[in-house]
Amino acid sequence: MSFDSKTVRLTQHGGLEFEILADDTIIGPAIERGSWADEETTLMLAHVEPGATVVDLGANVGWFAAQAVLAGAHVEAFEPVPAIADIARRNVERAMAVSKGTGVVHTVAGGKERGTAQIALASGNHGDNRVVGGDDAPEDMSAAEMLTIEIAPVDEFVKGPARFLKVDTQGSEWLALQGAKNLLANSPDLALLIELWPYALRETTAKELLDYLTREGFTLGKATNAPFPMSAERILAQLEMRDDPVKAGIDLYGTRGRRPFHVLGIGARMRGMARSMKEP
Repeated sequence: MSFDSKTVRLTQHGGLEFEILADDTIIGPAIERGSWADEETTLMLAHVEPGATVVDLGANVGWFAAQAVLAGAHVEAFEPVPAIADIARRNVERAMAVSKGTGVVHTVAGGKERGTAQIALASGNHGDNRVVGGDDAPEDMSAAEMLTIEIAPVDEFVKGPARFLKVDTQGSEWLALQGAKNLLANSPDLALLIELWPYALRETTAKELLDYLTREGFTLGKATNAPFPMSAERILAQLEMRDDPVKAGIDLYGTRGRRPFHVLGIGARMRGMARSMKEP
């Protein structure tokens, strides 16, 4: 499996050259316009400082990994599709060339145990490649091409402590966390970005995943430019209000230990309080 790519120049990031998938319909065009996942990126960078360790599960072309490297962090990134991992690796190397940060890209998916699996490759949104339990693609990807990939526990690669953990694995978040228990245990002061997408979740439920994060000590909220703490019940209630189950997902932000939840300034905190009173 190979992908055509092209290189764009990020004028908002010091003119860094960044490689994207040429036919991508979501991430690529956004990066070509200058950036991707602005709110999530801002939250990550607010917690990252030179020398900190960042773990990126589901790195895709390496946007978050490269941004963390530019901030001086050490990044352990995981991307299971070999051709996409190669692009992420080159992007991390470009960031390393103009900063003091370092990074490694592992061509595996974070999982509970070592093995192989099939991943369904999305035809347009190349950020929506999904590991499946057997040979059948998800219903909305029934025509997707399948590829065999490697899976391994994150704990085999990263011992911690980490400062920031991103988990965006298109439904395999629970399994990725089960293979990162030592990393979590060794990272008491940790900030987190994780996608909660009940439609695609494998081997768990949204409630079980939220309960696990709560037991792990995380204060959770939506990953926005004005986050506010939310209970698991409130998050689930907002998910249930979404009309389309396929699209009903929330990007979550969380912190624990000495990592402060509010890191975007007093203005963002006040806006978050106002939103907290208005939202269900």
